[in-house]
Amino acid sequence: MNLRVEREKLEHKMFFEYATFADSCLGRKKEEEKCNIRTEFQRDRDRIIHSKSFRRLKHKTQVFISPEGDHFRTRLTHTLEVSQIGRTIARALRLNEDLVEAIALGHDLGHTPFGHSGEAVLNELKSTGFIHGEQSLKVVDFLERSDKRIGLNLTEEVRDGILNHSGSGKAKTLEGKIIKFADRIAYINHDIDDAIRAGIISEASLPKELTNVLGNTSSQRINKMINALVENSYGKPIVEMEEEVYQATMELRQYMFKNVYMDPVVKSEEIKIKRLLTELYNFYMEDLSRIPENHLSLYDDRNHSDEDIVSDYIAGMTDTYAKKQLKNIFIPKGWSI
Repeated sequence: MNLRVEREKLEHKMFFEYATFADSCLGRKKEEEKCNIRTEFQRDRDRIIHSKSFRRLKHKTQVFISPEGDHFRTRLTHTLEVSQIGRTIARALRLNEDLVEAIALGHDLGHTPFGHSGEAVLNELKSTGFIHGEQSLKVVDFLERSDKRIGLNLTEEVRDGILNHSGSGKAKTLEGKIIKFADRIAYINHDIDDAIRAGIISEASLPKELTNVLGNTSSQRINKMINALVENSYGKPIVEMEEEVYQATMELRQYMFKNVYMDPVVKSEEIKIKRLLTELYNFYMEDLSRIPENHLSLYDDRNHSDEDIVSDYIAGMTDTYAKKQLKNIFIPKGWSI
């Protein structure tokens, strides 16, 4: 019995013709024997979940730096919320939910410690720049290792979705396009929730002209955004949100940049983050042998610059590990007998 083949046949009955079907995926860089239970996109999802990079997301900042409260989002919980929203949209649009889930779970694997603040520091320090979407692709293509392979050897559709989940990039599949919306819907709404919990803003301070369109609670807004996307795209070869809701969503995003992401309280630790990561970067650039051998050994058969090696190492750190390294390197230890 080959359950994968049965699932692939079922996809052709369940999905619209515009979906990305697992039995016609573009394949992997290195061809592998197929699983007799899971489709290719299901295998990608499982590989990402079992990766070390995925586990490290639980100690990486979303917005609030190393929050002590138990209920603030981390990069991991953000990833799970993107996955949930993306799967809801894909199921409603009768597109490939497995592909959406795999892209969602892998989209932020390359994110730095300390969130976008850390990304900005590495982008400034590295002469060729640093973009977390490109780094996420590098993680799944090269940095993650097992006894059997270099990288996770993911399918082309998942790789494309990861690379193009943000910024000006455009995914080739409708499932990849879903993730760009799901990511935005997730972080706008959960960042509002976290900012209210932190006392940065209040529910009442949100612009009335936007809440009148989107809703007065997080669940109402998420529901409105998802429905505006599904109703406008159902049965069509597009993934686009209804215009009024889209404009309100983007204006709410701008409100968050002005009132939360750029808030003095939120940004108060940025100078420390810049100093911390700059000190680590310069310390390792002075002498690559200071980097653990298990990381240096990844580059034995590749032509990488010193900047690549150091930025890869730092980008892979969690908030807690980066702070621990700074302490170990620069803070003298007390003498004990």
